[in-house]
Amino acid sequence: MGWFIVKRLTSLIPILLGISLITFILLHLIPGDPAVAYLRISHIPPTDEAVAALRVELGLNKPLYIQYLDWLGKVLQLDLGMSYVSKNAVWDEILLHLFPTIQLTCASLIFIVVISLPIGMISAIYKGKFVDQFSRIVAFVSVSMPSFWFGFLLIYLLSVKLDLFPVLGRGTLAHLVLPSLTLAFGYIGTYMRLLRASMLENLNEPFVMYAKARGLRQRLIVSRHVLKKSLLPVITGLGMSLGNMLGGAVIVETIFAWPGMGQLFVTSILNQDYPMIQGCVLFMSVIFVVCNLLVDIMYSFLDPRIRWEGEK
Repeated sequence: MGWFIVKRLTSLIPILLGISLITFILLHLIPGDPAVAYLRISHIPPTDEAVAALRVELGLNKPLYIQYLDWLGKVLQLDLGMSYVSKNAVWDEILLHLFPTIQLTCASLIFIVVISLPIGMISAIYKGKFVDQFSRIVAFVSVSMPSFWFGFLLIYLLSVKLDLFPVLGRGTLAHLVLPSLTLAFGYIGTYMRLLRASMLENLNEPFVMYAKARGLRQRLIVSRHVLKKSLLPVITGLGMSLGNMLGGAVIVETIFAWPGMGQLFVTSILNQDYPMIQGCVLFMSVIFVVCNLLVDIMYSFLDPRIRWEGEK
């Protein structure tokens, strides 16, 4: 296990280098001058003299490969630069907006697990029954309805009509309900059907027949053996979804004015805040890859038959 983790962490280096290089190139292919954008954000007239002086100050007059190496050297020292908009360190801005996104993601995961897993398990056990047919309808609506439309429906029903939850901002737990439910709804149908399909496959495995022959009860077989093995594809999907949600649920955070990573990323793009865009993309990439690594590690605990390379 230890050797596997070391190899995976080592493989992060070329991946992150490739992501940073592609992001740097794409940003410099965007029409416009970063110096002009900086001056306009700072409410300074972008005269030729001011633009030329600022390009020298920011190092934009250097060749692109020198600019990239300078930025990469600072990143290795955990220095992501300064934001053009707030004039604060990019790293400080990311940490400021990270906790609200973590809060939103954790609440959404609770909704996903509490709703999708029980329904998926029951629909597999009672295949073809009413609960199975009902789960199909819920899954179809979940994967078909856009998240922004479902968010507006929740706002209209639970906020405007019933006045149960606040609409915008972040504060109490009541502010967390609507955005987290909106973010979770698009994933609920997927994991509901994924667990159902996995359980139906495992219910036909020989170990289930042997367990019945030994006299084990159906409930014990499902809960202790079938469910545990069936969670492997669900855990894989949740790991990828967790990376996406932590990377920033852009639409949901924009609708509910949630001050997280998604809103920070959108604002940075609109303001052409190049250091913030580069920092956010690199940070999101690290989160996504680390989430996948944690999923791989969890495999061995869910299924003892899984052994990593080099393990005896």
